[in-house]
Amino acid sequence: MKYILNFILFFPLLVLSQSNFDKGQSLFEAGKLDQAEIVFESILKTDPTNLKTIEYLGDIAGQNKAWDKAISYYEKLKTLRPSEANFQYKYGGVLAMKALSVNKFRALGMVDEIKESFEKAIELNPKHIESRWALIELYIQLPGIVGGSETKAIQYSNELYKLSPVDGLLSKGHIDEYFKRYIKAEQQYKKAIEVGNSVKSYQMLANLYKNKMKEPAKAEAVFQIIKNLNSTPKKNI
Repeated sequence: MKYILNFILFFPLLVLSQSNFDKGQSLFEAGKLDQAEIVFESILKTDPTNLKTIEYLGDIAGQNKAWDKAISYYEKLKTLRPSEANFQYKYGGVLAMKALSVNKFRALGMVDEIKESFEKAIELNPKHIESRWALIELYIQLPGIVGGSETKAIQYSNELYKLSPVDGLLSKGHIDEYFKRYIKAEQQYKKAIEVGNSVKSYQMLANLYKNKMKEPAKAEAVFQIIKNLNSTPKKNI
């Protein structure tokens, strides 16, 4: 009888919470972040450990560049679900964005925790592609004196190649582009196109031509390919 009574009392609240969650999700997907935030915050008041709600609030804070707020939400997620790789990755990501917004000395003090978050994500999920991309970016941009290393970036790029040849080739091209080895970068991007024919591969090649190699005609030709790819109807499998 006790369990039946509890069900009768609390089932309407569960239905209402789910209804509000669907509303918040729809608002988020429509880009109405401020409205979605209000809805998710109201859910959190009655269900303070709802992981998906907290994640949405962290995502909203991140998109609004409210780094401290985003950090607090993702930190809570890490505490509630320490085995979830994506929570570690998102925490490291907003921590890195916060580091870009503060003075250099304070940012340097955050580097180890940023690395540890991405590395933890990979430990929890050895196939985590985004964390490897993040570590590549971190290692090529950091000065060597505080841990930057092209060798480490290449290591993660090689790991990426084993998981996803396209991502591996694009990351190799990205490293070459960062260090102004533009011809090598072009070759890597073209190999990625041969392997996957993805829009991302074409975009990185086009941006290389436009922004680094100063070859607008080649860039325009690649942008036209992207336009054609985007306008081609996808076939149902």
